[in-house]
Amino acid sequence: MKISSSKLIPVLVTVFLVGSLVLLYFLNQDFQTFANEGWTVLTSDNKSKIQAWISDLSFLGPVIILAGFIIQMFAFVIPSWLLIVVSILAYGPWKGSALALSGVLLASVIAYAIGSYLSDYTLQKLIGKKSEQKMKHYLGRYGFWLIAIFRLAPFLSNDTISFVAGLSTIRFRKFITATALGITPLIGFVGYIGESTERLKSGLMWA
Repeated sequence: MKISSSKLIPVLVTVFLVGSLVLLYFLNQDFQTFANEGWTVLTSDNKSKIQAWISDLSFLGPVIILAGFIIQMFAFVIPSWLLIVVSILAYGPWKGSALALSGVLLASVIAYAIGSYLSDYTLQKLIGKKSEQKMKHYLGRYGFWLIAIFRLAPFLSNDTISFVAGLSTIRFRKFITATALGITPLIGFVGYIGESTERLKSGLMWA
């Protein structure tokens, strides 16, 4: 099956961006130091240290977190709940929750748009034919509530379902409403228990 070059543009752009970050990490010492420092601080259990580091970034802090949600769509090894944890630990339960919700919605909109732009064949190459077909089947059968449940469960593949939803017959308004409905209770729960990274992880396991 031949794929038009236009269908591959989003994939090529993504590979270019992710590849550029990887090269920058290994070739630029300052960027590598910044990335390592950020990873150490953000994965620590020191809330005041996290807030101080984020505060030093000024307006770049929220931008970096939002960019993280977008990058996470394609880097499946990065769990979305970790970025929610970082947002809330860095900016508190209210601002952090609002930032996390914005990040999830932004990433979902982009993933849905890419899914609607790609062909079935290309999407199957990205996530696997069996996964793509299975998700399309369940989306067609359960639709709205399947998306909401996937968003509510922190360890399910949230972004995969966004890609498939874009390729399915589900309308965007229905998709984004289900996304907001599902992710809001999870973010609210994380905000409620967000006193430490360890407590957040334990709470997410129960969720």
